[in-house]
Amino acid sequence: MVKTQGRRGEVASEIFSDVPDRFVTGMKLLALSRQSDSPRRELEVEELWPHKGLLVLKFAGVDSISQAEPLVGCELQVPRDQRSELRPGWNYVSELIGCLVFDRDREIGRIEQVQFGTGEAALFIVQDAGGKLLDIPFAEAYLDRVDIERKQVRMKLPDGLLDVNAPLTGEEKREQAQPGSKKR
Repeated sequence: MVKTQGRRGEVASEIFSDVPDRFVTGMKLLALSRQSDSPRRELEVEELWPHKGLLVLKFAGVDSISQAEPLVGCELQVPRDQRSELRPGWNYVSELIGCLVFDRDREIGRIEQVQFGTGEAALFIVQDAGGKLLDIPFAEAYLDRVDIERKQVRMKLPDGLLDVNAPLTGEEKREQAQPGSKKR
């Protein structure tokens, strides 16, 4: 959820669903905080309406801005038993979290998060064996296959893509520190 909306506890949310009319009055959703120690919170949709490319949601029992503020930044999830069946080859984001990512036969790391809105393709935030976070586009052109059963995503990444995430070399840092140099 991206922001509070209105004075009665409404929140505006980006929706990443390909299922038309997925959200309805009376349905239950889970709010997952980005803070790993916070439990999921069950919410019931009391009212909803589209507004400026977002979906405004009014939840039962959330009746003021101060009650809605803790929901900002939370990810809304549909409980597993209410999920729609997806077309073959499609996956829920929650199924991708925790999968190992491979570039051909080389293990890159584990998917920690999936980010949307950064471009045409979603981004996998992958943690490698050294603890470094890598941004890898989840683009169909790079995808070989997804195996949810084995918790693996196999990709064919273009040469140099992972180098984009590499830290600057000492020489690159000195170049950037020079007055009048172009910043990356």
